[in-house]
Amino acid sequence: MSNQEKVLMKGNDVIAEAAIRAGCTAFFGYPITPQNELIAYMSKYMLEKNRVFIQAESEIGAINMVYGASAAGARAMTSSSSPGISLKQEGISFSAGADIPIVVVNISRGGPGLGSIAPSQSDYFQSVRGGGHGDYFCIVLAPKSVQECADLTYLAFDLADFWRVPVIVLADGMIGQMMEGVVLPPEKPLSSIPKRDWVVGHKSNRESRHITSINLVPEELDAKTRERFKRYEEIKKKELRFESVGVDNADLTLVAYGTSARVALGAKKLAEKEGIKLGVFRPITLWPFPEKEIAAIGKTGKPILTVEMSLGQLVEDVKLAVLGQAPVHLLGRSGGVIPTEEEVFAEVKKILANKGGK
Repeated sequence: MSNQEKVLMKGNDVIAEAAIRAGCTAFFGYPITPQNELIAYMSKYMLEKNRVFIQAESEIGAINMVYGASAAGARAMTSSSSPGISLKQEGISFSAGADIPIVVVNISRGGPGLGSIAPSQSDYFQSVRGGGHGDYFCIVLAPKSVQECADLTYLAFDLADFWRVPVIVLADGMIGQMMEGVVLPPEKPLSSIPKRDWVVGHKSNRESRHITSINLVPEELDAKTRERFKRYEEIKKKELRFESVGVDNADLTLVAYGTSARVALGAKKLAEKEGIKLGVFRPITLWPFPEKEIAAIGKTGKPILTVEMSLGQLVEDVKLAVLGQAPVHLLGRSGGVIPTEEEVFAEVKKILANKGGK
């Protein structure tokens, strides 16, 4: 297949194919809806390429296998959906604490608890606040299309290796299940992947390299964590990604990601027919979060409406960025319900009729 040939594929399959093309050499997972196509795809094509695929005995087993494989030098990945990701949080925290690069895909579904298998965005807090115990962050990438499933998954492996952090690809169930045309990225030769000089084993002088997240001396652990947070500040400067559409001179700006951003763009078209100027601001990196860019929108004093498939998580980061300089509203749906374009536009008109909700 030509690198520029567009093919029709499902989001879950594209994430798997992009991971293989990015040089993923070891995948460990456990079935859960709505990401099962991803693990099924990996089970076939990883083995065809003589790479490692293991369906673990549990989500906990899978994340610990990822930790071990990456520490030994593999480009390692796991995937799951919301309840399964919860079970992986301890291993993700261990990876962050040991500076081990891993890629974790979450095709999120409705919750809490077992919830539903319908798409949701209620894992936002879990993803952007670290999710597990301790002081750490993960880079979080949020695709809005099947094409971005390819592009951001491909990118995730390079980011994980370069910064030695866990990277989460957070796509709601709709993105994982939908089919769209996609241009797949080129396949990287495994020989081109940067060598890791820190992996477990023996140094030339026979000294062992031991990788662990434990440090029982409080002052040493404090110093190590502070050094990691200096790296996080560099990530904030260099890895910020977002999309801004029609925000300048907008009467109101919608802030949304993933499927909700697609809905917001549809609402923008409805507004245009009635002469209302809507802006759409989409964080692509949910962490690092585009605080300064949203703060700039807030300085105009014009109202902001977050559109999300949760009952209010993204909106908290928007409010923190705006710091009261503009009214911030929420249109949230939960349990797997996707807001409609008409519903969003009706809320926009209500806010504007109330002079921005001040």
